[in-house]
Parts: sequence; C-alpha cells; structure tokens
Amino acid sequence: MELWDAYDAELNKLDGITLVRGEESTFSDDIFHLVCDIIVKHVDGTYLLMQRDTRKHYGGMWEATAGGSALQGETPLICARRELAEETGIISTELTEVGRMAVKETHSVYVEFLCVTDWDKNNIRLQEGETIDFKWVTRAELLAMKKDELVTERMQIFIDELSA
Repeated sequence: MELWDAYDAELNKLDGITLVRGEESTFSDDIFHLVCDIIVKHVDGTYLLMQRDTRKHYGGMWEATAGGSALQGETPLICARRELAEETGIISTELTEVGRMAVKETHSVYVEFLCVTDWDKNNIRLQEGETIDFKWVTRAELLAMKKDELVTERMQIFIDELSA
C-alpha cells in the first residue's frame, strides 16, 4: 500500500489526512496529492524521452519526464531525486523547480523540475514495469511530437518556456 500526504491546490500540507494510492475516488475536490516530474536536459542540449511499458496506461507512448507520486513524508525535491534515480538511473542534485500546476481531475499538484546533466547518455537504466526504451531528442524534435506520441503536452509547454 502506497501512502501519500494530502495537500491543498497551493501545495500546503493538510495535517491529519493520509491518502492511499488507488483510492483517488475518495478524494474531495479540495484535496490533492503531490506528483513530481523531471525534465532531463543533457548539457549538449538534447532531452531524454522514456517510453512507457506497453502494459501501463498510455503504454508505448513517450514521456518527456521521469517522475511520479511523492510518498508520505517526501518533499517535492526528495521525491524528484528518488523518481529520477528509479526511472533513469541518473543521480543528480542539480534539480531546479520550473513550474507548478494543480489539476482537479487527477487530484494532483504537479511540481516540475529541470535536471541539466552531463550523465553518460548511454547509461540510462530502464525501470522494470515502467519503461521499455529511451532516446535523446533535440528541442525541435520534442516540440514537433504529435499528441499520439507524447503522453502529455504539458511537458512541451514547459520545454518551450525554458528554451525561450
């Protein structure tokens, strides 16, 4: 059982409330959980894309981030570091918050981070049950991806804003 802290839409922790993964239908409209996404940009200017396992929701599609839900007690930064290591193998303390967005439909507050790294581009680790492939793409290639290729357009918006 995965336990989450509860937050309001501004990411203020709601004391005394513990959320349980898989029971999102019990959330009220004003209760959210924390999700961290990490955009990985290599020092050469390319971005890391991870392909989702075909057994998962949005299976086979590409993601422009590593990330996931924060476990109970995790701050956004601790969650981001853990998710980055689990999903890519990249260990980095160079994470910069680049945005936040509350989404009522998913009861989630998304905290977006940018990781600029010189990690060996061939040394990306896939996470069993989560990802099946990876690739590095240019900003132009990422922004040109179609809706049926990329899990979320939200990442294209952040990448466009970061590069502007």
